[in-house]
Amino acid sequence: MRAAEAGHDVDALMQRAGTAVVEALVRRFPDAHRVALQAGGGANGGDGRIAAEILRSQGRELVDERPDVVIDALLGTGLKGAPRDETSRLIEEINAAGVPVLAVDIPSGVNASTGEVAGAVVQADVTVTMHGPKVGLAVAPGRFHAGEVEVADIGLEAAQTEHRLVTPEILAQVPRRSARDNKYTAGHVLVVGGSPGMTGAPALAARAALRADVGYVTIAAPAESLPVLETLVLEAVKRPLDDVFEAAGRAKALAVGPGLGREPEAKVLVRRLLAEVELPAVVDADALFELEPGHWPAPRVLTPHEGELARLLERESKEIAAHRLASVQEAAERFDAVVVLKGEDSLVAAPGRGVLVVAMGRPSLSTAGTGDVLTGVTAAFLAKGMEPQTAAAAACAAQQLASHEAAQRYGLVAGDVVEALPRALALGPG
Repeated sequence: MRAAEAGHDVDALMQRAGTAVVEALVRRFPDAHRVALQAGGGANGGDGRIAAEILRSQGRELVDERPDVVIDALLGTGLKGAPRDETSRLIEEINAAGVPVLAVDIPSGVNASTGEVAGAVVQADVTVTMHGPKVGLAVAPGRFHAGEVEVADIGLEAAQTEHRLVTPEILAQVPRRSARDNKYTAGHVLVVGGSPGMTGAPALAARAALRADVGYVTIAAPAESLPVLETLVLEAVKRPLDDVFEAAGRAKALAVGPGLGREPEAKVLVRRLLAEVELPAVVDADALFELEPGHWPAPRVLTPHEGELARLLERESKEIAAHRLASVQEAAERFDAVVVLKGEDSLVAAPGRGVLVVAMGRPSLSTAGTGDVLTGVTAAFLAKGMEPQTAAAAACAAQQLASHEAAQRYGLVAGDVVEALPRALALGPG
């Protein structure tokens, strides 16, 4: 609904928006006296023109050449597809100016609803977005063009949208142990994987599940891997892979795939587990290889990265990267499952529902083993009885917040994230 249709004073809203742009510009670029404005004909351009008038009244000079900073107010949140040729030329001029760029609401060329970039796009240093954060500022590739994002409150009421950004408050939905809980009722996760040479993956998943506060973890792995796993995860029970279905009878959730391998017998085991075991399951890593949709008896959460999702959808990875939101929704419908597209912005889709966007982590999470950590945390939350999409989104939030709680800013490894999980979970009420 447009602001005018909702009974708002549009002129007052635009004045507040323009003022917010000026305040951000002056605060971030206090020595900028020569300001260039590139404004379109819509509301976004109107916000930019109001900002320009305020700046002029403050004694700053509005120029076309040799500016100290450029305000991008060409295109707003209504963009679908690529900008027109003339607008594309102006976008290229902005990028070629060689000075800081402040974008109004959204960098021109970014789809505010999806983060997609279909043509020329502004590379902003700062984006002042109105009313609330936009999905396109959190989802790649749009997020990589936004720079630092400031949210300006211009007086609009909060409204529900199809896709939503997840905040740390989601961790308040993770069940906490009560005085009556014991190690069994606090949640029991069964991790299935760990072929020889790949025991680190299930070890990380198991340790993550324990640090996510389940009471009991079992690892089912090939017999030759069990001695190694005994040294890696002291607190978990180890069972040979031949006993996996018996072990599943005692568990509350499965984590299938970490270090499992891609041999034919492994693929057969994955198909059987998903088809026969009536427990919620996280499906990751090797268990995603050549996975096909099935009539599964319980919720399944698939956690691919872009390359894995490309194989599942029979696409190129670059196509998934360019259309992350649409791709994860397509996968959720195709597999009738919750699908988590991992990345700096983790997207959590469920059939027939909007996507939950989790974008709170540090770039340091891009390291080997963090996917196994996410698998373990997700399985832990499923074992506690959480609804699958919420469990997956909360697990992404916990993992990403742990990247902030860890002492390491550089050289972060997956084990550091595991050890920081309790501090991340403590950010929610408990």
